Amino acid sequence: MIKTKLNISNIGPFLRWTGSKRWFVKKHIDDFLPTSFNNYHEPFLGAGSVFFHLINLDINREKEYYLSDTNKDLINTYIQLRDNPNDVIKYLKKLKNTSENYYKIRNENPRINEKRAARFIYLNKTSFNGIFRVNSKGKYNVPYGKQENVNFINEELLLNISLKLKNVIIRNESFEKNLDNIKKGDLVFIDPPYTVAHENNGFIEYNQKLFSWDDQERLKVYIENIINREAFFILTNASHVSITKLYNKIGKTKKLSRNSQVGGRNKTRGIFNELIIYNTRS
Repeated sequence: MIKTKLNISNIGPFLRWTGSKRWFVKKHIDDFLPTSFNNYHEPFLGAGSVFFHLINLDINREKEYYLSDTNKDLINTYIQLRDNPNDVIKYLKKLKNTSENYYKIRNENPRINEKRAARFIYLNKTSFNGIFRVNSKGKYNVPYGKQENVNFINEELLLNISLKLKNVIIRNESFEKNLDNIKKGDLVFIDPPYTVAHENNGFIEYNQKLFSWDDQERLKVYIENIINREAFFILTNASHVSITKLYNKIGKTKKLSRNSQVGGRNKTRGIFNELIIYNTRS
């Protein structure tokens, strides 16, 4: 049995993730958090930047945390790290960061859940740009990242992640399924796949398949239900006229600027604006 000490202030995220909200946590989150809230919900989990930030602050674990996503492999990875971290690490240690091994692992379909989690972490760390993408058959198809010095077996981090995830409720489900868990005074952080490009016309082709405009409209109804339950929400989305119109008269809106590094290794592609829609501050 591997043991480690928990570093309360500096745990997670453990995944690379396109659209990660590390930038939001680092510079802006304190401007949007309510003065106090009860339990926490994150229905588009991804790398979980906001979750890890908040649970790091909750030293005495006074809140309940509900995490969910429709990505089965992502949720399995969180569950296995919560419940079976040593087995996940055991499988990770058998893998090698080479092009040959990468494509071999990419083509595999393990039946053992702990091995599937190790595969997910390995591919996430060694793929090109940390992108998660599948083809029409649902198979992961991101190319090898060609970075030889990637540490995909950060044993101490993964074991501390496991400690953070203890007793956290983690489910593979759509955002609407968790509505019954949301009570008065809870906080819901909502970071859906962006359907429209930042301040440009047209849809983002790949994300449109993951999260269509119809889904955006369903999400608006979901947020209205959160408001009716007297809970708090923080929604991040692309700064686009269609999003502004969709959420007209719902909460407050603030535009934030950030650098984008999607699309090239260590290259900033430009400055983008994002919308933060919220009801957490008067």
